[in-house]
Amino acid sequence: MATIFTRIAAGEIPSYKCAENEDFYAFLDIAPLAKGHTLVIPKHVEDDYIFHLDEKTYSGLTAFARKVAIALREAVPCQRVGVAVLGMEVPHTHIHLVPLNSEADLDFRKPKLDLPADEMKQIADSILAAYEKL
Repeated sequence: MATIFTRIAAGEIPSYKCAENEDFYAFLDIAPLAKGHTLVIPKHVEDDYIFHLDEKTYSGLTAFARKVAIALREAVPCQRVGVAVLGMEVPHTHIHLVPLNSEADLDFRKPKLDLPADEMKQIADSILAAYEKL
């Protein structure tokens, strides 16, 4: 059975797309730590542990995430883009990219934001536009 992230990447479940290529997909987290909190996933590999990925997929995923992070920082002003790989909540490898202005911004225990759909769409569209310029 496909994971929820595989179904999102396939377009079966709606998402706020930030970037995509043949092998990888980036979309906004629906329970973000900060505006622009983005998830980056491999489309064709559902393993839940990043270090189980084959070398080509692992390298491709991190290169794709780097490009998304550059676009994210351009679209959402912040000091840095934080990276976290937890993989505990969905059994599909994913990288969290979180706009940071302090280290506390990457605390997954803090309350999540509840942003309106139009704002989520605007943020995703801004990241996608910046990504496509790279």
